[in-house]
Amino acid sequence: MGGAARALRLGWGRWALPGRLRRALPPGGRTILARLTGAGHEAVVVGGAVRDLLLGLVPQDWDLATSARPAELQALFPEGRAVGAARETGTLLIPGDGTTYEITPYRAGRLEGDLARRDFTIDAMAATPEGRLIDPLGGRRDLAAGVVRACGRPEDRLAEDPLRMLRAVRLAAQFDLELDPALARAIAALAPRLQAVAPERIGAEFGRLLVTDRPAWGMQRLRELGLLHQFAPELLEMVGVEQNRYHAFPVWEHSLMALALVPPALHLRLAALLHDVAKPRCLSVDADGERHFYGHEAVGAELADRLLRRLRFDNATREKAVHLVRRHMDLHLDGPVTDAALRRMVRRIGVEHLDDLVQLRRADRLASGKREGDLGPDTMAILDGIRRVLAEDAALKVTDLAVDGHDVMAAFGRGPGPYVGQVLEALLEEVLDRPELNRREALLRRLQEMADGGWKG
Repeated sequence: MGGAARALRLGWGRWALPGRLRRALPPGGRTILARLTGAGHEAVVVGGAVRDLLLGLVPQDWDLATSARPAELQALFPEGRAVGAARETGTLLIPGDGTTYEITPYRAGRLEGDLARRDFTIDAMAATPEGRLIDPLGGRRDLAAGVVRACGRPEDRLAEDPLRMLRAVRLAAQFDLELDPALARAIAALAPRLQAVAPERIGAEFGRLLVTDRPAWGMQRLRELGLLHQFAPELLEMVGVEQNRYHAFPVWEHSLMALALVPPALHLRLAALLHDVAKPRCLSVDADGERHFYGHEAVGAELADRLLRRLRFDNATREKAVHLVRRHMDLHLDGPVTDAALRRMVRRIGVEHLDDLVQLRRADRLASGKREGDLGPDTMAILDGIRRVLAEDAALKVTDLAVDGHDVMAAFGRGPGPYVGQVLEALLEEVLDRPELNRREALLRRLQEMADGGWKG
């Protein structure tokens, strides 16, 4: 958004704030504010919710601040709970209508002092229950100017919580802003302090950055400011690594382009960022000077898994991202495009991952800078074939077989053990070649043949 358009939008946003607050604040939030003001306390909406309302966005989180002291707050809201760092500030988390409201007593005993101790001016604004804007630090002005600026000395604010360095970049990426030069200098100077922050907090903020509209810009700023080195140094190995005749850009630039080209789902963004992370470690040069990266997808999956575990990403996100890194080269066949080969491909990839892999493949190809179209003719032919074999409802995984583990144990006359899964996998291999075998009677006969023949696996 251009500066003039942003300023015009925010100018209107100030006058529209009462109506926007009234429409956006859920009933639970209005009840909390009414209970506080009814008891004679000041109460305001603060932080990101005010920023979002000014921009015409619907807030996802609601933070409130009040003149009530911690003991008074607890007495008014016995259902509230304080967890973690909230205990130190007297903050209460109060559930209501599907939303958790965070209420904090004024720091320094008054609203102006509280706002002055917040991180950035664009998040240091407040709105009264009636929708009057309170903005002593010029947050609306900075938002209109497209700047993320610290409240007071940037060094002081960053020292209070070094995660704010990462958050500054995320906010700039999310709202199409730039970092105030003084803030950028302070981040570069204090970057090593990020190592003291809990990895799960870093991972959460990093994830929020990746799903913004400017993830590539954000990654580049993390690198330039020295932040990336503090929590993901393996990503920096991609910088300056040239590729081969199939790519116009080095690995780092190629990965950032792919990152920007996939939809903003966290596992997809992670996979795009990390799909070539192992290329520097897998680089080889043949006698003709051609550069190769054999096995980079397998090594990359291991690197991605370690990084995402270290940053405490949830298991589902980590597993999907790592799987996509491992399989990002799989929409390709060296031999004939037979139905059996296609069924094995789908089995490796997983039907549930196919759409994501197509998105990643499209971004990977476009980010090469050398190829026409978002998917090549060979890939299109493979996808057409996959659609055909999926329509046949053939068995693609063990659970699709017409027999199960109980049938295996009955045929072999043995109890549970690793052999059960091995036998089922062997049956699936046969069915992938000949789908018509996936009938219960036929598979029971085959199981008996395997048992009688002393199958060893």
